[in-house]
Amino acid sequence: MLPFQLLIIALSGWLQHEQSDVIAFLREENRLLKARLAGQRLRFDDGERRRLAELGHRLGRRLLAQVATLVTPDTILRWHRELVARKWTYRAGRGRPAGLQAHLRALVIRMATENPTWGYTRIQGAVKNLGHHVGRSTIARILRAEGLPPGRQRPMTWRTFVQAHWPVLVAADFFTTEVWTVRGLVTYYTAFVLDLESRRIQVIGSTPYPNEAFVIQCLRQVTGGTGLLYEGRILLCDRDPKWSSGVEQWLATAGVRVVRTPPRAPDCNAYAERFVRSVKEECLNRIVPLGERHLRKTLHEFAAHYHRERNHQGLANELIERPAAQRPTGVIHRRQRVGGILSFYYRSAA
Repeated sequence: MLPFQLLIIALSGWLQHEQSDVIAFLREENRLLKARLAGQRLRFDDGERRRLAELGHRLGRRLLAQVATLVTPDTILRWHRELVARKWTYRAGRGRPAGLQAHLRALVIRMATENPTWGYTRIQGAVKNLGHHVGRSTIARILRAEGLPPGRQRPMTWRTFVQAHWPVLVAADFFTTEVWTVRGLVTYYTAFVLDLESRRIQVIGSTPYPNEAFVIQCLRQVTGGTGLLYEGRILLCDRDPKWSSGVEQWLATAGVRVVRTPPRAPDCNAYAERFVRSVKEECLNRIVPLGERHLRKTLHEFAAHYHRERNHQGLANELIERPAAQRPTGVIHRRQRVGGILSFYYRSAA
């Protein structure tokens, strides 16, 4: 045998011996680490499983039984089979994509909720108008799964009912403000009316003595052809004694009908309650009213801001009194009211 071949054999034997020592060391290290876990189960992510499965498949079951310490040989081989199955598994080409299915389902539910008189066929036609073809039985299955009954059995929502009567509905209410006067801290009662359709409000008076005569005098400002309470409108108010039978009779002579909300049901006059929250959180709670004149001026400034400078979510985040379209360029200015508590940003005219 040539000396060169002897050298190769000796080197190979030395490398094999060294690799055996490395493998023995790593196996013993794995056993010690596993013992330190005290029976806790190791959890591998998909990437770790993939690497172990690829290496384990090359070794085979017999060698794996000798070197694998963290998991069993059968587990590693099972991971390998799952990788192979995943590789050759193709997504079916038929049917709608999952995102489109979710979109159609939401659309069908929305149409059924917003239109309680629509049956399955009517919804099918409305969906078809939007370019989607959905079977009538599919629509029925979607609504049954959502717990929605067939058409004409679904109740009308309170929001839909109120919106259908917006042109004739006006809300009214009182809110209180603590005002510092020469007599000390005095509670003032402020009355206002709110047109539900346009969201316009009118503060009609503030007084520490809200008797029947005061309420009637305030309502004179908003009745007639130019006010919010003209003939044929309906006034929504709560059961506060300030809306007395005398007030109701006086409104009847002006052609206005009064509808009182149920006891302890502020949600039935939600638009008026929301205005009270807005005027207090955005303005009155951030000042100390010093006298009746200061209160009236502050409410006047807030009403102007409310109509011309405040965006309303119920009006698609628009202003009540929309200005002319502004150019996207130009110097930006800030209009301040109530000492800077209320702000509005606009561009200077070109």
